[in-house]
Amino acid sequence: MISKKVILTGSFGVGKTSLFEQFLYSKFSQKYLTTIGVKVDKKVIDIDGKKLSLIIWDIAGEVKQDKVPNSYFLGTSAIIYVFDVTRKSTYEELERDIDHLKKMLPSGIISIVGNKIDLVNEDFIQELKQNIPLPWDILTSAKTGENVNELFLNIGSQLLAQTT
Repeated sequence: MISKKVILTGSFGVGKTSLFEQFLYSKFSQKYLTTIGVKVDKKVIDIDGKKLSLIIWDIAGEVKQDKVPNSYFLGTSAIIYVFDVTRKSTYEELERDIDHLKKMLPSGIISIVGNKIDLVNEDFIQELKQNIPLPWDILTSAKTGENVNELFLNIGSQLLAQTT
């Protein structure tokens, strides 16, 4: 079975841990607990009959991605950059953050994810699409579970495609 390391990163309070827990354990907590350092767990997923073990690192939030220790990126195959659709400050520096992450993982997969869509309406999402400089891959709600499995299955498919 193939194993791949995936990092969840982004500013503090954007829902990285909630996405992590929703995907791994199908649970959501309203309580906000700051992640200290990193949490690691794994989940085996099935993509078209092929098993893939995702080793998921939930990294403590940083306002600037260049503050994340470089050692966290060693052996990484994919990065999920999470922003909070309700907090402009979490996507104002999106371009700069993604440029930095591309330097850290030049040949890997970088997925940009807008989280907390359960808190906004469709009009807000359309306005958001016009105001964010880079395209994101998916919009999620860790609270309701909307698109969470799809996010990780999409990453898994891309990772398997790289290995064949």
